[in-house]
Amino acid sequence: MESISNNNENTKYQSAVAHVEKVKEFYNNLVVYGVVITALAIFNFKTAPYHLWFFYPLFFWGLGLAIRGFKLFSPQLFFGKAWEERKIREFINK
Repeated sequence: MESISNNNENTKYQSAVAHVEKVKEFYNNLVVYGVVITALAIFNFKTAPYHLWFFYPLFFWGLGLAIRGFKLFSPQLFFGKAWEERKIREFINK
């Protein structure tokens, strides 16, 4: 019985470590996004201030980053862990 408990805690620990790695990677990407977009904006204003093309990467890269952040930090509303556990309990009780 104790080995099952240790195995469960080990699995939770590994899951937490993986989640922290994803969060760290997201924040690194956010910093790179800020630096690169700032550099692109400065380059754009110096070379062609009449055509603001840096808004394209700002929007599309930002949209991808926002979607990734939403998936990472928001609770999984539809098919998350709570839904899985509820369905497992339903099948066990039948």
